[in-house]
Amino acid sequence: MQIIGQQLVDKIEHWAPLAHKMPHDPTGMQLGDLRRPVKHVLTTLDVRPEVVQEAINQQVDFIFAHHPLVFRPARNLDLANPQNKMYADLLKHNITVYAAHTNIDKANPGMNDWLAQALNLRDIKSFAYDQNGVALGRLGTLTKPISVLKLAQSIKRQFALTGLRLISNQQQAIVEKIGIIGGDAGKFYPAALKAQVDVFITGDVYYHTAHDMLAAGLSVIDPGHHIEAIFKQQAQAIIEHWAKANGWELTVISSQCNTDPFTYI
Repeated sequence: MQIIGQQLVDKIEHWAPLAHKMPHDPTGMQLGDLRRPVKHVLTTLDVRPEVVQEAINQQVDFIFAHHPLVFRPARNLDLANPQNKMYADLLKHNITVYAAHTNIDKANPGMNDWLAQALNLRDIKSFAYDQNGVALGRLGTLTKPISVLKLAQSIKRQFALTGLRLISNQQQAIVEKIGIIGGDAGKFYPAALKAQVDVFITGDVYYHTAHDMLAAGLSVIDPGHHIEAIFKQQAQAIIEHWAKANGWELTVISSQCNTDPFTYI
């Protein structure tokens, strides 16, 4: 059975309702026409020029991204601007783009479930609730207690990182209870303290926030934002499951582009 974009979006929004997105998060429909047929879907963390070219090469007609394509409105349509050129390429090739960002972070299963599972945490529970009582973070226990430093080294290997940041005054302390929120969630460290986690894992921690974390006696591991690339394979598997269950004629692939903008030297 052939489907249109709106049918796929209906399934996504049932799984991760737009009502659960954080305020001012530009999640949802980004560009294109949901009335068009969908045959080939590409899942990606980011929508960047190289990802768009990958989609064109693979004859993709629907991109499902975690990070929104449009964070800031375009001030003009000058195609000398790479961002505008990317929009034009998407429109020219009839590629629809839909993003599920902070609503996927809160979904169950969602981003933070996947990250917790990747760390083999046990007894996974929720913490860090939004203004509507919906949980953002996940916490659980390690299969074997280890030091803060060894946990950081393990995370570096698990996510194939070339570097990460460790914020701790007690690197040799033995820890077991771990809280994790993917992306930029340093502002939720008070919730991690309230949940009495031994270590809080999140990305993009600000300098002054790191000082506050240390003063509060909290150990924090900052593996960066790009560990959320776990979205690509997980979203692919979910859409493939929907396609099989509903008889959709759909091919789903995950982007092979590495969109991490940082190189550690």
